[in-house]
Amino acid sequence: PSITALKSLLTTTLRITTTDNRVFIGTFMGTDQLLNIILVNTEEYILGNEASRFVGQVMLPWRLVLHVE
Repeated sequence: PSITALKSLLTTTLRITTTDNRVFIGTFMGTDQLLNIILVNTEEYILGNEASRFVGQVMLPWRLVLHVE
């Protein structure tokens, strides 16, 4: 059931907040064995700062993830 739920999220837009006060908004492409999250077409925002930057493809370590929306 958990693999099916994860597959249903493929190619959807996710907003991920990390422990270092950054927010990544991008398209979910999968995970690796350690559950690191892979996003493409990603924008990075720093909380408290209105500016963003395009970072493209990123892999976010699961240990840094606070929220996934």
